[in-house]
Amino acid sequence: MAPLEQRLAGARALARDPRILALALESALGTVYTADTVTALVARLPRARFVWLMGADNLIQVSDWKNWETIFRTVAVAVFDRPSYSLGALAATAARRFARQRLPESAARTLAERAPPAWVFVHQRLNSQSSTGIRAAGRGRTRAKRDPG
Repeated sequence: MAPLEQRLAGARALARDPRILALALESALGTVYTADTVTALVARLPRARFVWLMGADNLIQVSDWKNWETIFRTVAVAVFDRPSYSLGALAATAARRFARQRLPESAARTLAERAPPAWVFVHQRLNSQSSTGIRAAGRGRTRAKRDPG
């Protein structure tokens, strides 16, 4: 993984919407794991409504993350379809564990107002570019192999 400042610079370069802020929250909060980060954010900003965004590829393996169920119990989650991952994602441990809390896609706009656990799977126009490939292209090179994380 690239150093934090390099990753942050890349995220800021890709965030073209002024409503999107790329921040190094983990450094400021002193957290390492996602579950700890979302817990700290909710504790510090109890009136804010957070939605965790992830790709379907991450839904497949999120159950391997430390305290992963805490994420679903602390914030609403939006999962975005990724090429070739939909079926595996919807059959994954996390999807099965929180199957009753899954909302229909038509309720996605209300996700921030829902009490966790609440999640939605968002089907979208698929883009086969990997984040690894996008980062490599930004550095002026391409990479065929997908990084595991």
